Amino acid sequence: MNDDLELIHGSGNVYRDFGRSNAGLEQARAITAAKIISLLDARQWSIREAVRITGASYSELSRIRKAQLRRFTLDRMIAILGKLDDDVEVTVTFASRKRGISDGLSTGIIG
Repeated sequence: MNDDLELIHGSGNVYRDFGRSNAGLEQARAITAAKIISLLDARQWSIREAVRITGASYSELSRIRKAQLRRFTLDRMIAILGKLDDDVEVTVTFASRKRGISDGLSTGIIG
């Protein structure tokens, strides 16, 4: 076993850490998807039940559950989340690239 491992602290955005060009957007979609999934799990809803409540298609909710998020716009995901939870608040913070933030977008979903 090699004890010469270096610990590197991440930026708080795994997509940024891996150099993704749309890191802020990808993280925002991942956070939104996680919230959708947690609501479905907490209510013990199947995808079919969620389709009935949200009006989203079965394939959309299946992709969210599998974290296949590339085909989603953030506003579409927030609309689905809004139909699952009446109390959704989205906060977007912009920061200068001079501070070392490559994409300048951080987000939080409160619901």
